[in-house]
Parts: sequence; structure tokens; C-alpha cells
Amino acid sequence: MGAEVSKQVERRKAIDTQKKNLCDLKEQNGCNFPGYDYHVQDRKNWMSTLAPEKLHVNQIVWPGTHDSATNEIGIPFISRPFAQCQSLSIYQQLVTGVRVLDIRVQEDRHVCHGILLSYHVDVVINDVKKFLSETHSEIIILEIRTEFGHDDPPDFDKYLEAELGEFLIHQDDNVFNKTIAELLPKRIICIWKPGKSPKPRQGSPLWSSCYLKDNWIDTDLPEKKFESNMKYLSEQPPVTSRKFFYRVENTVTPQADNPVLWVKPVTERIHPYARLFIMECISRGYGDRLQIFSSDFIDEDFVDACIGLTNARIEGKL
Repeated sequence: MGAEVSKQVERRKAIDTQKKNLCDLKEQNGCNFPGYDYHVQDRKNWMSTLAPEKLHVNQIVWPGTHDSATNEIGIPFISRPFAQCQSLSIYQQLVTGVRVLDIRVQEDRHVCHGILLSYHVDVVINDVKKFLSETHSEIIILEIRTEFGHDDPPDFDKYLEAELGEFLIHQDDNVFNKTIAELLPKRIICIWKPGKSPKPRQGSPLWSSCYLKDNWIDTDLPEKKFESNMKYLSEQPPVTSRKFFYRVENTVTPQADNPVLWVKPVTERIHPYARLFIMECISRGYGDRLQIFSSDFIDEDFVDACIGLTNARIEGKL
């Protein structure tokens, strides 16, 4: 018992030290990256605002959400706090400016996070289609994967094509160098990541998993995640020379051996340092590599930071 208490005391000290280190770095270097003060008037239509004929796919810093469809997961006040990573619906996220969605499904097509269930994936699809019907030039990256430990939904690729076919941008390496205007009227890059089912082929309406890469770091320590994200990002080629999307997630993960297991309080350890991460990317020479930047419990400030950096790229300030 005493050893476990001592372990938890040391863990708390490590967390506090790492939070202080990030706070000190923020105070020392600030967050005034190119575009930091840009605020779009209409987040719902921010790609339209930045001019689709000028905005290239590989210039965009895509604001994304981690475990996007968990706003109603589990049982409220009982199991939900252990798995909920977003408080907004898919539609609300898109209106807020989110353009990359991370959806996990199980065999019966319900959204899940581990063993906990949420609504049917139809809810996600309907929210996406509602948003697209209300906008004209917004492009979405929709990643749907079979959750680890679950079986693939039968014929799920056919389902996606049937539901979203008119909007789907076909798998094509040339997409990365095109402008948003050149992709229209198509609106969705849909990445389907099955467990065992056949992967989408080149030229398919769906994109395979090799087109969206990341390096998952399973830790609840904020500075460790911050610096690990930076390290892996530094190893990527610049966005202008790669033919895949690379995602950095500004998140930390509750650990089973730690008494704090709810997602919300744990993610608050790193959430305030999203702008600092962008600033450090640029100051360390990796500003041309940041592409998809995702968060738990997305908010408008996070979205504004991504849009601001995107606008700075268009204006040649990077």
C-alpha cells in the first residue's frame, strides 16, 4: 500500500513539473506565430473565406478532433467520463471549423471507443451531409476505422460509397497539389481503415490507411507528449513534398495505474499549449511539416490557430 501511495505521489510531481515546464516555455517564447492574430468571421465557411482558388490542399493546417463521435458515448455520469473526448456533435464540430473527423466503429456499425458504445454511424453521416448541404467550398477529411479489438462492419465500403458517393474525392496522389476549387464540387476525402477487410485500391472513391499517418504516444504526461509529437513531426518531409496526410494530436491519455481516469481533466494538462506547439514548430524549423492538428474537446481558439497559420502560408509569411 505504501509503495503504491509513493508511486502516485511521484507521478503527481512529474505531471506538475511537466506542466510547469510547458508554462515556462510559453512565457519565455510566447505564441505569436505568423497568423496568430487572424480571426475568421465565419468558421463554418472558413475555407471559402480564404479563397478556394488560392488555397492548396498541402497548405492547409487541418483542425481535427480525436475520437470525434464520443459526445454521447456510454452512460452519462457513469461510464461516459472515461471515454468521452468531445462535447460537441459532429455537426457542431464542423460548424466550429473542424475539418478532420476520427470515427471508430464496430461490427454493427455503431460508433465505439473501446468497449463503450455511442450512436449508429448513420448519425455521423447525416451530420456530415447536413453540413455539406449548408456550405459550398468546405472540404472534409473523414477517417473511419474499425476500432481495435472489434470486427469490421460487413460491406462497410459499399455503405460509405452509397451514402457519400456524390461527395467523395477519389484516391489520387495529385490531390495534394490541387486547390480547393479544383476539387469541387467533390467535398470529402474519406479514409476507410478496416481491420481485416480489403483495403481501398488506388483510384477508389475511398482512400486507404497509408494516406493518413500518425505516431500515437500513449502517455498522460503533457511535456512528454509535446516533445514526442515534435520529434515525430521533425522526421516527416515538408507538406509540399509528401503524398499523405500526417496528424499530430494535442492530447494525453488517462493511464490505468493513475487515479485520474476521466478524459476531460487529463486532457486539460496539454490543451492550453496548442498554440505553443505551433510556435515551437516554427521556431525549431518544422513549420512546413505541420498538417493535421487534432484535439480532444475542440474549441474555437484551437480552430482559429489552425486557420491563422493556414492563412499565413497562403500569404507567404512562412
